[in-house]
Amino acid sequence: MSPRQITVLGECVADAFTEAAPAQNELALRVLPGGGPANTAVALARLGTPARFLARLSGDVFGRLFRAHLTESGVDLSHAVEATEPSTLAVAELDDRGQAAFSFHAQATADWQWTSTELAGVDLAGTACVHTGSLALVKEPGAAVVEDFLAAAAPRATISIDPNVRPLLVHPEVYRARLAHWCGLADVLRLSEDDLDLLLPGTPPEQACDTWHAAGARLVVITRGADGALASLDGERVQVPAVATPVVDTVGAGDSFTAGLLHHLGTHGLLGGRLTDLSLGDVEAACLFAVQVAALTCSVAGPNPPWQDQTAPHTTDARAVLHLDAAH
Repeated sequence: MSPRQITVLGECVADAFTEAAPAQNELALRVLPGGGPANTAVALARLGTPARFLARLSGDVFGRLFRAHLTESGVDLSHAVEATEPSTLAVAELDDRGQAAFSFHAQATADWQWTSTELAGVDLAGTACVHTGSLALVKEPGAAVVEDFLAAAAPRATISIDPNVRPLLVHPEVYRARLAHWCGLADVLRLSEDDLDLLLPGTPPEQACDTWHAAGARLVVITRGADGALASLDGERVQVPAVATPVVDTVGAGDSFTAGLLHHLGTHGLLGGRLTDLSLGDVEAACLFAVQVAALTCSVAGPNPPWQDQTAPHTTDARAVLHLDAAH
């Protein structure tokens, strides 16, 4: 079955990775297009799902980079806003495990300035799912506009949210205060184990799933590094092991997992409503595909998800050292 369109709303971020400088007292940066929602849109399009990206793209050098990257990956930018504000920049330092620590330059940048007028003309008639998350849901002044858009979309489409907590930019308490409301909007809640630790410190994953089910989310998926992923559908649970892969870095792994999950569900005709036809077996199959997509992303530098022809029948290995985090 050909999947229906998925609309992704959120930010593009210029991920600048530190590299060896050509001279003393200099800093060399390698800039790659990133940002959690943008990564998810790119991964969806490359996997073969029609993906439309609602973004506010600056006209600066980074914004031009974003447009080229998204377009080359097949993402529909017909409703992207041409913003006058500058792009958001994240400077990443990788540790010896390939995990990135980010510092952000995001004050008054293009991504957070949504107005209701900019989203009012978006036609969702052909959209099976609306996905968003990360800073777009918490950074003002646009956060409330994004929440209103989700509420308006919910009667027409499956809603997917990835909180993607960024404590360096927004205190976790802001996410905690809004999370129950998001669960009331969302059918799918995907987050990392790191997000769980920030949102519900000390809470076992199973208990967290039940808390979020009670708030309204039908499907909760927590990616757990080398332990793979835990998926909970209305309280029924399944564990999926990670895929063994040589890790270059983990940037974009969580975003690619989300894309793999939604792509698989959409391909099987399971998106477009409240997930009423979804079984635990469907969830397990989607997660097995999603961990493969995330593993392929980790095997290359930066947020560079695989194309459809790179995804072969998956194998799983519980001994994997893959970390499926929520990095850009």
